[in-house]
Amino acid sequence: MVSGRCGVSGLKLPRLSLGLWYNYGELDDNAVSLSMLKCAWDQGISHFDLANIYGPPKGEAERYFGEILRGEFRGLRDQMVVSTKAGWPMWEGPYGDGGSRKHLVASLDQSLQRMGLEYVDIFYHHRPDTSTPLEETMGALDYLVRQGKALYVGVSSYNAEQSRQAFRILRRLGTPCVIHQPLYNLFTRGAERELFPLLEKEGVGCIPFSPLAQGLLSGRYLSGVIPSDSRAASPHGYLKSAALTERKLNILRGLNEVAQGRGESLSCMALAWVLRQKAVTSVLLGASRVEQIEENIGCLNSAEFSEDELDEIDRIVSDESEGRG
Repeated sequence: MVSGRCGVSGLKLPRLSLGLWYNYGELDDNAVSLSMLKCAWDQGISHFDLANIYGPPKGEAERYFGEILRGEFRGLRDQMVVSTKAGWPMWEGPYGDGGSRKHLVASLDQSLQRMGLEYVDIFYHHRPDTSTPLEETMGALDYLVRQGKALYVGVSSYNAEQSRQAFRILRRLGTPCVIHQPLYNLFTRGAERELFPLLEKEGVGCIPFSPLAQGLLSGRYLSGVIPSDSRAASPHGYLKSAALTERKLNILRGLNEVAQGRGESLSCMALAWVLRQKAVTSVLLGASRVEQIEENIGCLNSAEFSEDELDEIDRIVSDESEGRG
């Protein structure tokens, strides 16, 4: 597995990382979850991305991952990167979410307890909180690094201007932001115009989430039939069957034709398309089966895109993509 440096920091991440957003909760088969973690590790994926709210229920993914760290992954902690986040609603009351110092400090303490860790490698503020001064939020991240509870800090879902301000504050405090986690895929391309150039200029790494658009770009829905074990069929997933319109299916089929012409699966092409961005350090994979991880690893062997292929992809998704604003 090739690694990439996070901006100008000393932190390196594998080109593909594994996110534990789904499939690691109480409703999931622990044997399947373990097989995916072991497969990812065996393939060279050494970065595991979590958040306090991952489950369901909230906190379950961290608790389960902590069990694996003490079991099958025992002795491997110093060979891996573990990240978590806070900022979405986690518990009742005024301090259960947001960007306050109280929420972030309490949340990371809880996450460390669930995982049985003394520190995480990366701690993110999960989303902007305009009701809290940015100085307070970034000050909390700096405080947690100085407390030894996180080695590095990052932000997620911040737009370009919010990111610029956050980077400036953190640099002044002496704890520079090393990584940004934005939403980015073939259908959601808002990061291209301002955020990616900013990250390159500021020397901040980037690890997009949902590179397969919640599984739409996985190739599982090309027939128009929703598999019973897919995200669209899951009661706790974000991808809903209503998203599979005939128009969207035609776009997916058009993209699949381009992928077939390249000799690869739709998911591999979609991941390679994200990885081609100079600003991108690593890409977060989500999976429900070992076979998906094994297939998607193939994106690392994808050929470079020709200008004709990129133009054709743009033409196919032009009516459905968020655009590049």
